[in-house]
Amino acid sequence: AAAKRCGQYYVNHRWLGGMLTNWKTISQSIRLLREVDAKLASGMSGFTKKETLDLTRERDKLERALGGIKDMGGQPDILFIIDTIKEGLAVREAKKLGLPVVAVIDSNSDPDSITYPIPGNDDSIRAINLYCELISDAVLDGIQAEMTAAGVDIGAMPEPIPEPLPSAESEVPPETAGKDHGNDM
Repeated sequence: AAAKRCGQYYVNHRWLGGMLTNWKTISQSIRLLREVDAKLASGMSGFTKKETLDLTRERDKLERALGGIKDMGGQPDILFIIDTIKEGLAVREAKKLGLPVVAVIDSNSDPDSITYPIPGNDDSIRAINLYCELISDAVLDGIQAEMTAAGVDIGAMPEPIPEPLPSAESEVPPETAGKDHGNDM
């Protein structure tokens, strides 16, 4: 939810090997996701119940793995990772490509491969929501500062930059339910 709020890409399920280092293959999977979406949106005429069910299952599987990056055009500039132990593959891929990594480092994590470590609890849902909201706020502030520096009149924009919603005691969004928080970028 925090990544969507600031218009950034995210992986909140399992990091697939090669998401950064093998973009060509990942982009083919994203193309397949778009094709399946188009087939399902076309009204399902000509498909049997089994074909419809199979397409729906395939779309759900692809959406879970690639939904947060399906509109990404290429390599990101930076990665924000919650659990570096669980998402070690993402850290290694970013390091291989020279991408900076901002990560929450728990007491059981190694901060050596992290560019910008943030000491904190990477297991608590409330703490994870707080980190994601703070990063989201920082991204929105950065976008606003960049637009102001470029001379863009924010008041004349067709859509205003979204304001942060108060989230003092809000419910856990479905994206962050469970331990599979993955990477919020």
